[in-house]
Amino acid sequence: MKLWHCAGARSLRPLWALEELELEYELEVLPFPPRLFQREYLDTNSLGTVPFFSDGTVEMTESVGICQYLADRYDSRRRISVEAGHSEYGAYLNWLHHADATLTFPQTIVMRYTFLEPDPAKKPVAEDYARWYLARLRRLDAHLARHSYLVDERFTIADIAVGYALHLGSLLQLDSEYQPQTRDYLDRLRQREAFIRADERAGPLVLPEIN
Repeated sequence: MKLWHCAGARSLRPLWALEELELEYELEVLPFPPRLFQREYLDTNSLGTVPFFSDGTVEMTESVGICQYLADRYDSRRRISVEAGHSEYGAYLNWLHHADATLTFPQTIVMRYTFLEPDPAKKPVAEDYARWYLARLRRLDAHLARHSYLVDERFTIADIAVGYALHLGSLLQLDSEYQPQTRDYLDRLRQREAFIRADERAGPLVLPEIN
């Protein structure tokens, strides 16, 4: 298996899953964003995005999908996954998709217009999407007021998917608005040995200072 990765990017999700499952893999660390700073990467992934993942003839570009692939194919002991017959399987899938469809999407707008392409004219757009992201944490906040993890009262790839969104929010300096239980949850996830190993392999994402 091989994973193309940028520090702090969504590719941290499958890297974290690989470390949790203690699988053997090759890692190629790219500068961020690779489509600008390592143009030859477009020959590997024409989208120029990370992650890109290969496992034999399998090729994938979606971070949550790669996590689910790894869990379904290589997590026979269900250490970080939930089987289809489980009573919380629906919730498990919902949190996996909630991570990007609901949480990470508005963050990309904040990152673009606050750090990558700062433009005073677009600042209100970035601020609006920051508020949108924080409002979309409402369901997660309520769940974490009653539970330590998202499903089955244990760590799964659903926590990797959602935890990364919270982690990115902290890199975007939005975490001061997190509810206490949500901040504690993120701290708990970032203390996991597999997360620490994954994050250290490429180093943290460094964003420009806000002027």
